[in-house]
Amino acid sequence: MLTPLKQVVRGWKPAAAKADPLLVISAAWPGIVGEDVAQNSRPVEISGTTLLVVTRSSSWSQQLSFLAERILNALAAEVPASSIERIRFRVGRVRVPTASGAKTRAAVPARSRTFVAEPSATVDEALARFRADVSESRRAKSGEAWKECRGCGLPLGRQGPALCAPCACERADAKARMVSQLLFEAPWLGYAGIAPLTGELSIREYEAIRRRLLRAWWQTLARAQKSGREAATRHVRLIASSYVLLKSGLDPEQISPVVVRNLLGDELHDLLHVTANSI
Repeated sequence: MLTPLKQVVRGWKPAAAKADPLLVISAAWPGIVGEDVAQNSRPVEISGTTLLVVTRSSSWSQQLSFLAERILNALAAEVPASSIERIRFRVGRVRVPTASGAKTRAAVPARSRTFVAEPSATVDEALARFRADVSESRRAKSGEAWKECRGCGLPLGRQGPALCAPCACERADAKARMVSQLLFEAPWLGYAGIAPLTGELSIREYEAIRRRLLRAWWQTLARAQKSGREAATRHVRLIASSYVLLKSGLDPEQISPVVVRNLLGDELHDLLHVTANSI
């Protein structure tokens, strides 16, 4: 028996709206990566657990790839329902959405809307105009209490970070290189000895670099073991020494042959020991 249409309409209720994860991420993007980065990138697609982000250039893609882990952590906190586990970057056209045309026109300074009828006659004149525009823009943003990047002076917005994305990556890379060098040359120093030498270094950063070095060193030692005696060079033996010290956490005076053999294994230990004695 057919149900009367009037009864069906009366009992119908709209399904609960489910927000599109991509729309939620797009709305939260400036707060996740900062205003400056958001002007040069935008999330465009979610495929499974992978988020595709379009950037203005390969340089932006490369710099943002260094921050992928931080962005994933921020996404997990801001948009927990998205379940994003990986970010892929691609160069493309970036359009920054605006609320309305009228609002956009009202927000643009008068000088920016002025049309320059006559083109620059020379390159020097064009550069002079460009410098003047940049200086005026910086003065305007300074008057509006915009923060500037401590590294390059790039305006970052009123509540921006201390460093822009490229400068932050450069600082992080320089710090990682310094810590890696210290761990190779004096692994017994540990976090307590290395942190004061590198400025701001968290225990989490130190452990991440330590684990990465141990993996890389062990891969080098495994290749040497597979290649045989000719691969057991002085550099490889130095890596083995640093590996044992860093892995064990002991001072050099506490390292015994038993400790070395336990950490390297009999075959690799004998290979490096025989090669060292034959030189």
